Amino acid sequence: MAASRRLLPAVAVAASLAILAGCGKKGTLVPPEALVPAPITSLAVAQKGGELQVSWSGPGKQEGGGKLENLAGFLLFRRNVLPPSEDCEECPGAYSQLTKVDLELPEKVRRAGGLWIYDDFDLQKGRTYQYKVRSYSKDGAQSKDSNKVRRSAVTPPLPPVLEAHGSPNEVELTYVALPPEEGTFVGYNIYKSKKDEPVPLAPVNKEPLAGTTYRDQELVLGLTYRYTVTSVAKVGADTVESAPSNVVEAGLVLPE
Repeated sequence: MAASRRLLPAVAVAASLAILAGCGKKGTLVPPEALVPAPITSLAVAQKGGELQVSWSGPGKQEGGGKLENLAGFLLFRRNVLPPSEDCEECPGAYSQLTKVDLELPEKVRRAGGLWIYDDFDLQKGRTYQYKVRSYSKDGAQSKDSNKVRRSAVTPPLPPVLEAHGSPNEVELTYVALPPEEGTFVGYNIYKSKKDEPVPLAPVNKEPLAGTTYRDQELVLGLTYRYTVTSVAKVGADTVESAPSNVVEAGLVLPE
């Protein structure tokens, strides 16, 4: 009898463990931090005219690798980079929030394909700015910081003056600009769009053009195209574009 009484607690414990093991669904537990948006790795900055153009693409997955389905927006931050003896990126208040992008009602940003673009005009010549961005989900959870990018604001080259002439086979663009006040002249970039479409982020040429004439033969009869041109200069290690030239419209013209 005494032996039976000693066995009862052990049997009860074993039965309890068996019941617990059979309750609920089996599977790997996912930590909450794996469900937040993955950090953005595509943040970039370039100077175009008197602005720094900050661009990024949104994440398509969660930090844990799962599909991201509840992305709600972005938080863009900027800090002023100080001389090395004074700079402190990790100090409280080093970064300030430039804008909050709500995907349901985005303001102060624009889209170009899969890119989000913020134009930062609040600049001082000679000052260096550093940027980072975070995504946030509909439940308010934020991603880790993106890659960080920095750029010094310089005096951009002046925009060119542009003219266009259509013919039966092509549109000929002619343009000219003054030498840059700062840096070395590199060439020109050509931007082209259909009349009712926004100007693309990238030029039609892969490298800046040295000449002052461009002939476009990639055209469809009956369509009107819009063109702008920028001057490109090299300032230190950075490439800087001017503001866009005047906009001209042209297309193929049937012979008389």
